[in-house]
Amino acid sequence: MDREPYFKELCIALAREGFTLQSEQDGLLPVNWNNLPLCRVTDAGGIRYWQENVAAPDREQALGRATHLAGMVREYMTLLEQAPPLQAQSLTGNYYLLADFNGTVLAAHPTRLGIHFVTWDWNFDHTALNQGKYFQADYEDAKQNFAIRSGLIPEQKIFDQEQLIEIYQCCSDTLDAGLDLTYEQEQRIKSVQEQILNGTPNVQEHITEQGQHTIAPQSQELTM
Repeated sequence: MDREPYFKELCIALAREGFTLQSEQDGLLPVNWNNLPLCRVTDAGGIRYWQENVAAPDREQALGRATHLAGMVREYMTLLEQAPPLQAQSLTGNYYLLADFNGTVLAAHPTRLGIHFVTWDWNFDHTALNQGKYFQADYEDAKQNFAIRSGLIPEQKIFDQEQLIEIYQCCSDTLDAGLDLTYEQEQRIKSVQEQILNGTPNVQEHITEQGQHTIAPQSQELTM
């Protein structure tokens, strides 16, 4: 993938989450949090950082969010680079087909505010689109909506954000209740919490706001 469009889109996504960016240095994108250096992103979506820059819980959480965003943007920019233009009657604008399954499409639309996403259903003869649902820059919600609409994932298997917060809090209550848990049980409960945080970073912000204990998400960092 060409580094320039990836870094440009990643800058938009990171700035939206409160990060500040510096100019590219030696092929890496420096990222700041609270006006202090946090990490650097490679053109492959990897993260490099100094351990002293993430020594506080809030900075460790910020690193987790930056890592997640770097990987997510890398994913959809790779898809976009290979995607054909979406052709349909009455469709105007530059939309690109990221996925098409079982009569449902996931499309990307480049804008000056970054890539926006939308899902549609094809009509009966596959010439026009209807039932459009627009997600602006929320790629993960668009991808999930596509998976459910197309039948790739049954809706009953998806937990929404409020449910995930409750599951996380129940795990915390169980760990804090002084129950006679085995080591294996504790580790399974903690792994559920880590999976929630790793898969849905926004949940962590809500948990933190409510004063719950947090587990820093594990990520694919390269420590320097």
